[in-house]
Amino acid sequence: MRAAVGCVILAAIGLAGCGDQSPIPTETALITVNNVQPVIVDAGPLVNGQHVGNANALFTTITVCVPGTATCQTIDHMLVDTGSSGVRVLGSQLTLALPMSMTTAGQPVGNCIQFADMTYEWGPVAQADIKISGETASSVPIQVVGAANFPGAPTACSTGGTAAQTVADLGANGILGVGLFRQDCGSACAAVTSQPGVYYVCPAAGCSVTSMALASQLQNPIWMFARDNNGLAIVLPQISGNGALAPTGSMIFGIGTQSNNALNGAQAQASDRFGNFTTTFNGVPYSSSFIDSGSNGYFFLDSATANIPDCGSNSQQPGFYCPPSPLTFTVLNSGPNPNGSAQPVSANIAFTVANAAALFSTRNTAFNDLGGDHPGGFDWGLPFFFGRSVFVGIEGQLSSAGIGPYWAY
Repeated sequence: MRAAVGCVILAAIGLAGCGDQSPIPTETALITVNNVQPVIVDAGPLVNGQHVGNANALFTTITVCVPGTATCQTIDHMLVDTGSSGVRVLGSQLTLALPMSMTTAGQPVGNCIQFADMTYEWGPVAQADIKISGETASSVPIQVVGAANFPGAPTACSTGGTAAQTVADLGANGILGVGLFRQDCGSACAAVTSQPGVYYVCPAAGCSVTSMALASQLQNPIWMFARDNNGLAIVLPQISGNGALAPTGSMIFGIGTQSNNALNGAQAQASDRFGNFTTTFNGVPYSSSFIDSGSNGYFFLDSATANIPDCGSNSQQPGFYCPPSPLTFTVLNSGPNPNGSAQPVSANIAFTVANAAALFSTRNTAFNDLGGDHPGGFDWGLPFFFGRSVFVGIEGQLSSAGIGPYWAY
């Protein structure tokens, strides 16, 4: 399964940007709090007593509460996704009665997200407190995916796609979107005219596209923490070329806000307003490149351009590469310096692509050399994270590297 790349895909359907340039806060002072959350790459949640079995899916556990109360539910196997922003919980896994978001006219609000693998999620927007490690984001708008007793997905949301609204379809109990941007849509959805099909007002007569104020959109919960709110780092161990079974790591909140989240020489590269930077391969620059923990492989170019055999559409690994032996490539990632100096920042990245069929036959769950096609650019998925500390600098938030949005590694 190729998982969520929400911000990038929303941009492709017409967003002016995935976030808003709000006033820049000052950097959070050093305050000690538990800011480390365990993460794991495993076979996923259970369906009928069996793990869903997706490869290279990064999971964590969050606590969802009715706002301002101690009425809470812990939800495990939330997919950690740096390619989108916002908390999305499957309605089938949520037992809390959360207050629904309403328009000023008292009508419920629906949210639609469409992913690169031609799946979509639809459901109402609700309010919740989100607790992760020792951090809390209060009264956060979230999506309740596939909620019962809510209108079905509008045609504009579902056309050409397949619903990912069950554990079996999504391979997770929900999505924890901790990408570069504060909101899932930003200024484009806040505009009075020409809104993309992301937010809907849903009276009894049926749902229709509507504008949505920034504060009412789905929020990246990290920037709503009281501290450690300028970004995060995902830290995963290096693994062997044949993969690993259920490796664990950490998601560390804040950048330079505590003694455990300094950049420590990690090189920061600013993204554009869609979360993209440039990857140069064989002398050709691809400016629609991004880093996405919610994608389960290095997805780049196509078989002919990359000169890598694919696995074939009739195989059990469609969309993946199947070279007869592992292939190693070196590319150049580049982008502006987020400190505002206008000086470009670049780094050579070496990576390996192995035979997907052979990797899956190991029955491991984590691979650092799984690759597939993504014509026209590079999707640096979860394999990129193994053996690295990858920082996500959230838009408009200040750190020692500068002002987000930026990546650092």
